[in-house]
Amino acid sequence: MEKDPRVDAFIEKSADFARPILIELRSIVHAAHPLLTETWKWSFPTYTYQGKIICSFSAFKHHCTFGFWLATELKDEHHTLEKIGKTAMGSLGKITSLAQLPDREILTAYILESIECSGKTGVNSPEKATKRKVWDQSSIDFPQLFTDKVMESASFDQLSPSQRKEYVTWIDAAKTEVTKTNRINAMLENLKEGKSLHWKYTKK
Repeated sequence: MEKDPRVDAFIEKSADFARPILIELRSIVHAAHPLLTETWKWSFPTYTYQGKIICSFSAFKHHCTFGFWLATELKDEHHTLEKIGKTAMGSLGKITSLAQLPDREILTAYILESIECSGKTGVNSPEKATKRKVWDQSSIDFPQLFTDKVMESASFDQLSPSQRKEYVTWIDAAKTEVTKTNRINAMLENLKEGKSLHWKYTKK
């Protein structure tokens, strides 16, 4: 896997406590699968497989986070992942030291499982891909406001992939930054109650 220089810069600028954590996370992901792609989306390092987001990590003032895009679909046989909907701190909670990271073998297993789950949607199937347009969420860049607010939300990861897509594409389609900000805030209000974008029209 080729290294993205933006990730190098991100790690270098991170707090002293965060650098060894980010370096280790990056090393684990790089070793997990040769076809993963390191890129830069939503203002933090992101890893994709055939256009599908697999995982990402970030660093804040006092903690780091690591999350799986399809966290709700992982079996979590080692009981390592945070309970979805109970925390907004990614799949591993607030990470403040290397000692908090799971064993490399365990995290690697989750990465491989996430890759497998991403293929079950049909996105990686050439036959299905020719019949319909595939949504590539990794091609969308969002302002830092979106990134920060999603990280603060405890419900975004609880949504299904299709519900996340609705929010992502709706916000990305905004013509102005004001509209985009308003839509982000509207999303956050809905997420407080675990609501999807079109919750009003959902059959009960």
